[in-house]
Amino acid sequence: MYIHLGGERIILSSELVAIFDISIEKSSKISKQFVSHAIEGKNVVRIGEEEAKSIVVTKNIVYYSPISSSTLKKKTNLNYLV
Repeated sequence: MYIHLGGERIILSSELVAIFDISIEKSSKISKQFVSHAIEGKNVVRIGEEEAKSIVVTKNIVYYSPISSSTLKKKTNLNYLV
């Protein structure tokens, strides 16, 4: 199954690790460190020019998506994602 993350980005659901609301980046020290590490490793992709609403973590890349985390969760049909 595929998941559309916004713009022209589509990932395989098997690559998905987690979906977070963008607010976690500001409220959690650990998430800030995680994203900083991903940026240093050049494993971050910003989708489109719109403001990011969610962070999608895959096995290899961290995406900033303009689609809300709740909408992305509905697209996955998986009940255990945040």
